[in-house]
Amino acid sequence: MKRFIKKLIPEKLLLFYHHLIATFAAVRFGFPSKKMMVIGITGTKGKTSTANFIWSCLAAGGFKAGIITTANIKIGERELLNTYHMTMPGRFTIQRLLAQMVRDGCTHCIVETTSEGIKQYRTAGIYYDIVVFTNLSPEHLEAHNDDFEEYKSTKGKIFKNLARHSNKNLMGKKIEKTIIANGDSQYSPYYLSFPADKKITFGMSSETDYTARNIHPNSAGTDFEVKGKKFTIHILGTFNVYNALPAIIISRLLDINDALISKGLDDLKKIPGRMEIIDEGQNFLVLVDYAHEMQSMAHALQTVDELKALRSKTIILVGAEGGGRDKAKRPIIGELSAKMADYVVVSNVDPYEDDPKQILEDIATVAEKFGKTRDKNLFVIEDRREGIRKALALAKKSDIVLITGKGAEQSIIIGGVRSWWDDRTVTREELKRRLSQESSKRLASAPSSSKTHTPA
Repeated sequence: MKRFIKKLIPEKLLLFYHHLIATFAAVRFGFPSKKMMVIGITGTKGKTSTANFIWSCLAAGGFKAGIITTANIKIGERELLNTYHMTMPGRFTIQRLLAQMVRDGCTHCIVETTSEGIKQYRTAGIYYDIVVFTNLSPEHLEAHNDDFEEYKSTKGKIFKNLARHSNKNLMGKKIEKTIIANGDSQYSPYYLSFPADKKITFGMSSETDYTARNIHPNSAGTDFEVKGKKFTIHILGTFNVYNALPAIIISRLLDINDALISKGLDDLKKIPGRMEIIDEGQNFLVLVDYAHEMQSMAHALQTVDELKALRSKTIILVGAEGGGRDKAKRPIIGELSAKMADYVVVSNVDPYEDDPKQILEDIATVAEKFGKTRDKNLFVIEDRREGIRKALALAKKSDIVLITGKGAEQSIIIGGVRSWWDDRTVTREELKRRLSQESSKRLASAPSSSKTHTPA
């Protein structure tokens, strides 16, 4: 019904309404973003991880900060999971959270900023000081008339608005407007073209202002060097070095010394639903990750390859959203998972009001074209819990199970009905169930022992 009503209202009128509501919300809560340094993170992938790395380094440096991301919301040390099923919550919610951060003494806030949030003016009334560009690839195009250029330029609006707002004076200091961009991305020149007091690049493969070198992944994370200083991160995946670099840059801008930056990176042991290890004592590795499109899924599977022991297997659970979301990624997911994993389980993510079976078949039929066989190494299981159960059942000692698509999301939407869901909790429950069953089987098969008593 909601989608039907939206189709009846001209887009310009709808966007005007969004802008009006956002402005009213900022006024209602007293423009809280003017009272903090606000760091915006935009790009296709890596926003949540980048924001968490920044938060951890700021905390190590003695700054009280807030954070709003797809996975989590923090006000100082207090952490909540994002239950809104959207990266950027509604306008009143965002402004209320920002106001709460100010009341609790936060001097900094990191806001994960999406193209859809920008388009719908959820950013109106948020006064950014630093904007970070992570990367760009075709995704969420359905919200931008299936036009990549529109998607790119929509993200550009927060860079454009950066210099339009006057510099803040906070903590006795003028805050310089700063653009920080991934210099390895072919789109960084576009985002760096907007005016700012400072422009800083980072990367791993090209010559940038902050280039990571001597990168060494291991089972506990990744070691790397920046400008001769060694750092270590514990979030799995070499690609996370990209997400850590903006934290190093911003920390140095705030005069946080390298020892504290290193501590901040070291302190971050977990980001909810981002290559998160689920350990219930099983003899194989289980990871829950938000990966739900080509780039993030490729990164996750490459990380699994780095961790995998000789002759161990990769089992992946995949799916795709309905509700008008990008259908073009479904065959890509099917191909990628078929090529890079030994076993593929296709299951629900968020079908919304679409036919779940059709979504799953769009993935599975392509996986078959790339060598997978149903009921042998390809399983189509609509119910997500049953899908997770199957993925875990396939695992043997030293194998790796990768549960993708939802990460730390707190709900699932099927047939237009929203229900509670958390991949991590469900995975833990199913692991405990499997381990309990295995324990019962061992006890049942153990030879009974009886003691022979010799009469006195």
